[in-house]
Amino acid sequence: MVRADAIAHLIHDAFADYHARFAEITRRAKRRFETMDWAGARGDAVERIELYDQCIAECALRLQSALLDHAHDRALWSQVRDGYDRLIGELIDRELYKTFYNTLSRRFFKTRGVDPAIEFIALDIEPTDAITHPVARHSYAISELRPTDTLVRVLGDYRFDVPYAHRTRCAAAIAVRLQDDLAHWGEHPVRSIELLDTVFYRERRAYLVGRVFGEHRFSPCVIALVNDDGQLRAEAVLTSRADVAQLFSYSRSYFHADLSTVGDAVVFLRTLMPNKPIDELYTVLGRAKQGKTERFRTFFRHFAAHPDERLVHAEGTPGMVMAVFTLPSYPLVFKVIRDRFAYPKEMSRKDVEDKYSLVFHLDRVGRLLDAQPYRSLRFPRARFSPALLEELTTGCAHSIAEDGEDIIIHLCYVQRRLRPLNLYLREQKPEAARAAAIDYGQAIKDMARNNIFPGDMLLKNFGMSRHGRAVFYDYDELCLVTDCQFRDYPTPTCYEEEMSDGPWFYVGPKDVFPERFPQFLGLPDPLAKALKAVHGDLFRAQWWRELQARLAAGDYPDTPPYPDALKLA
Repeated sequence: MVRADAIAHLIHDAFADYHARFAEITRRAKRRFETMDWAGARGDAVERIELYDQCIAECALRLQSALLDHAHDRALWSQVRDGYDRLIGELIDRELYKTFYNTLSRRFFKTRGVDPAIEFIALDIEPTDAITHPVARHSYAISELRPTDTLVRVLGDYRFDVPYAHRTRCAAAIAVRLQDDLAHWGEHPVRSIELLDTVFYRERRAYLVGRVFGEHRFSPCVIALVNDDGQLRAEAVLTSRADVAQLFSYSRSYFHADLSTVGDAVVFLRTLMPNKPIDELYTVLGRAKQGKTERFRTFFRHFAAHPDERLVHAEGTPGMVMAVFTLPSYPLVFKVIRDRFAYPKEMSRKDVEDKYSLVFHLDRVGRLLDAQPYRSLRFPRARFSPALLEELTTGCAHSIAEDGEDIIIHLCYVQRRLRPLNLYLREQKPEAARAAAIDYGQAIKDMARNNIFPGDMLLKNFGMSRHGRAVFYDYDELCLVTDCQFRDYPTPTCYEEEMSDGPWFYVGPKDVFPERFPQFLGLPDPLAKALKAVHGDLFRAQWWRELQARLAAGDYPDTPPYPDALKLA
C-alpha cells in the first residue's frame, strides 16, 4: 500500500536535492569572478536555469515508480499535499517547496487552470509578509572623521583570492561618493552601513548589497567590484532606488548569490526597492519558477478584485506572429502564438517557441524582457472584450480551448508591459524623443556585443521602460550575431540595377545588409540623423564583421549595467 507520508518525504527530499545542486552551481560564481572565467560563468548560468526541469523530471520518475497504479489517485495526492505541508510548515522557504510540489502535481494530472483539491493555492495572501527572520548581514558604524578607515574594513571583510589594486583608494572613493550622493541629508550624512553577508555575482561583476543610514533615513547601497587582470577595484556605488532597481531589472540575467534561504533576502531587498514586484525579485535571484508562481498569484488576485474590467488588445501595432492582450490596470502583457503568420514571416510555431527559449538562456544585458511561458491558464470567457475573443478563437485556435464558460490558453508568454517605442516617440518632446532614439541604438549595440541580433529592428518591437531605457521584446526573428552573414550592399553597375525595386543579386537566408537599416526603421528624419551621428557604425557591415570575429574568439565586450556617471573616480 502506498503511504502518503512516504511520498511527501520523497518530494521534500527531491526539492532539498535541487536546492543543494542549485547552491553548488551558484557557489562557482566566486571562482569564476576571481579567475575571470567569463565563458564558464555563462555556462553556469545556463546549467542552473535548466536544473529545475531536470530535477522535476528525475523526481517524477521516482514518483511513478513509487506510486505505480496510484499515480493519478486524487484522494492520495490530497493526503500527500497535507503531509508535505506539515513537513515544510516552519521553513522560511516553504513557498519554494510548494511550487516544486505544484509543478509535479500539474504534470501528473495535466491540470488546466488550478486544482485546489491537490495543489497549494493562496491568491489572497502575500507569503513573504509572514517572514520575520532577519537575513544575515554585516553592520558598520561610520566615523565622521575617518570614514575611509571603516570602508577599508568593509572591503576586507569580503574575502577574495585576488588582491585589491589599492584597497584604501577604493575605500576613499566610496566614502567620497556616499558623502556626495547623500549630502542633502546634512553635514555628516552617513552614520552607518549594513551589507548582506552574501556577495551577488552576475556577468563580470561582484556586488556588495545593502543599505546606508543617516540619522533619520536610509538609502540603498550597492558597491560594484570588478576584476582588472587579477586585481580588484571598486568600480561604482549605487545609492538611488532607481539605479538599484535597474540593476535588479526584469530585463537582466539572474544573479548568482549563495543564499542559504531566499525568502528573507527577498524581504530585505524589498526595503531597497519597495516598488519592485516580489515576483521579479525571486526571478532575478534565479528562482524563476517561484517568480512565475508569485506573478500568477498577484495578477489573479488583482484580476479577481476588478471583476468589471476586461482583457483587451495591448496598445501598439498588431504582431504578425503573436496576438497580445493585457488587463489595462495591470502592467503585464500576454502573448499567444497565432495559427498562421502573415507574409513575409516564414517560421513555424516551434521556431517561435525555440526563439523564446533561447532568450531565456541568454545574457539579456538589460535590453531584452524576461518572457515567462505559462501553460493552461484559465480565464472566464466573459472577461475578454468581444474583439479580443474573436481574434483568439479565430486566429489562435491552436493555442486555446473552450471549456464551458472559460477559455484555456495552452501556452502564452507573459512579459512586463512597456510603452511601444513607435508610440513613445510620437508622444515625447523633441529632446526626450532624441534621447530615446539614441538609446534605441545603444540597445542594439548592447545586444550585439552579447551575440544577440534582434532580426526585426522595427520600433514597434522595442518598448521604453519607466526608467527611460529602450528594451527589445519581440523575439520571433532573433538570432545570434555569429550566425549572420553581414554584407556590404553592392553598388549598381547599370541603369536597370540602379532602378530595380528589389535586389538584383543573390540574397541568402542569413544575409544582412546594415547599410539598408535606416530605410526600414521608420524614424523621422531628425531622429534618424541623431541616431546615425551617435551610432553610425551600426550601419556599416565592417563593424558587425569585426564584432563577429571578437565573439568567435570568445572575446565578449563588457557591458556595464550602469552609466559611466555612477562609476568612481
